[in-house]
Amino acid sequence: MTTTLPECLAPTRAPRRPDTKLPAGSVDAHVHVFDSRYPLSPQRGYDPPDSRLEHLVAMHEAMGVDRVVFTQPSIYGVDNRAILDGSDMLNEATPDRARSVVAVGRDVSDRELAEMHARGARGVRLNTDNVGGMPIDWDELPELCRRIGPMGWHVEFLFPGDDMVELAPVVASLPVPACIGHFAYQPAARGVEAAGFQALLSLLRDGNTWLKISGADRVSAVGGPRYDDVAPLAEAAIDAAADRIMWGTDWPHPNKYDAWKLPDEGDLVDTLGSWLSHPDLLRRILVDTPERFYGF
Repeated sequence: MTTTLPECLAPTRAPRRPDTKLPAGSVDAHVHVFDSRYPLSPQRGYDPPDSRLEHLVAMHEAMGVDRVVFTQPSIYGVDNRAILDGSDMLNEATPDRARSVVAVGRDVSDRELAEMHARGARGVRLNTDNVGGMPIDWDELPELCRRIGPMGWHVEFLFPGDDMVELAPVVASLPVPACIGHFAYQPAARGVEAAGFQALLSLLRDGNTWLKISGADRVSAVGGPRYDDVAPLAEAAIDAAADRIMWGTDWPHPNKYDAWKLPDEGDLVDTLGSWLSHPDLLRRILVDTPERFYGF
């Protein structure tokens, strides 16, 4: 029996140039690449759009982004070649332009970890929100942290928003830094006082968790172009831990199947600009914090 997987829409090839001017050295801390030269995992939950490195570079040139963090998508499982090769190409042309967050299984060797570190990997992604994105069991997390800790790596999480309260103690217990993507998938419609978002704020205040205020389009109920209902979440997160907040486009916006839900990167940049009125804060979130966190 053949199962047809949902096919994501491709991002726009001509995003609007934003009105917000990004500071020199800005980092897009969350992107993927989808390239047909690399085999897809049979355990994936969707088919990706054609979104190659050259498309990403063109988008970043239009946005004024200088550096990037590739994040392993679930559709490649633990085969990190697409993002590591992309990182290599960018770093060969411009040293320290790219870093990556990889996915690994329990059988990854110390030599493989060291090789990925040399190629710019700085963390491991655990994704329970997408099929194929969680290659280890939860009880293997302490051993993984023991192995990656000496390299200065972190663990990045993506999980359904309703899991936030239950998983907060797990994140808090980590002996390595934690990073959570896309507002921890906390729905903007539930507001800042919701239990899940309050659990997230507690993690941020405790000092070992970083948050990507990426994916406004994923958590907004009102939609673009400005995602106004997400502003209170962003402001509360920044108030809680301004030095541990980062941002990313989430290009090429996987899991989008309706054209009206597909964001324009120019809108996302201007949305960020509307949250960060002071240039010093914009620089902190786009340059200083990711520079330290990913070791650029």
